[in-house]
Amino acid sequence: MTILVFGRTGQVATELARLPDVLCLGRKVADLTDPAACADIVKSHRPRAVINAAAYTNVDRAEQEERIAHLVNAESPKAIAQACADIEVPFVHISTDYVFDGTGQTPWTPDARTCPQNVYGRTKQSGEVAIRDVGGRFAILRTSWVFSPHRENFVKSMLGLGATREVLRVVADQIGGPTPARDIALACHTIANELIDVPHKTGVYHLAGTPDCSRAEFARKIFAAAQVSCDVEDILTSEFPTPAKRPVNSRLNCESLECEFGIPRPDWRSYLQDQFADG
Repeated sequence: MTILVFGRTGQVATELARLPDVLCLGRKVADLTDPAACADIVKSHRPRAVINAAAYTNVDRAEQEERIAHLVNAESPKAIAQACADIEVPFVHISTDYVFDGTGQTPWTPDARTCPQNVYGRTKQSGEVAIRDVGGRFAILRTSWVFSPHRENFVKSMLGLGATREVLRVVADQIGGPTPARDIALACHTIANELIDVPHKTGVYHLAGTPDCSRAEFARKIFAAAQVSCDVEDILTSEFPTPAKRPVNSRLNCESLECEFGIPRPDWRSYLQDQFADG
C-alpha cells in the first residue's frame, strides 16, 4: 500500500515524489475543482495514508477567483478528508500562516484564533474547519514562506530580479520563517506514517524554518548564497501595495510538532547554502 499524494508538480509534491512508497497525482488525474472525483480517487486507491500537497496558491489572483479557490482549498479537502475517514486512513493536509491576521510579534500557536485577511487565507481556513468537522485521523500542517528549486517562489524571484538590478526594494516589516519544501515533504511523510499507528496525535501543527527573519533579510541571504551583487533597500509593506493583503507577523510556534513527532525547525540558511550557492 502506498501513500497517495494530491499534487505532482508543486514545490512540496515534487519533493514527496522522491520518497519511497508515494504515488503523486497531478491535475489531469486528480482535479481539485471536482471534490466528488477526488473522494472517489481515495476510495478506489485505498492507500495507507493521504497527503494533500495541492492548493490554489496564487494569493493575488484569488481575490478575483474566490469560487475556484474555495473549491480547491476548502471543498475538495473536505471531500478527501471524508473519504479518508470512511476508509479509516490518515489524512495530512498542508495549510498556511495566512489563516492568521498577521498582527503582533508573538509566534502563532496551533490553537491561536484564526482571522484571515484575504481570500486565499479565508479559503484555507474554511478547508481547515471542514477537515476538523469531518474528524477521523488527520493532521493539518501550517507552514510559511515555502521555497525550493521548483516552481515560482520568493527565492527564485529574488535571484531573477537580482541578476538584472543593482538595488532591489524589499519589504522589511513582514517577519516569518522561510521553509524548504523538502522539509515540509519529509514532515508530511513522517506524520502520515505515524498517524497510522498513533491516531491520538491527530491535530493541527506548525512547521516553519528557523531563524525568523524579514523578507528583506531573507533577500540579502539569498544574494549572499548565490553570490549575486545586488543591494537590498528596506521598505514598508505599505510602500508595496498588492491586491491581497499580506500578514506582517508570520512567525509560527512549532514546539508541538517537535514534541509529538520529533520534527525540529529546519535551518533555512544551510539549505540556501547547499541549494543556491551557484545561483
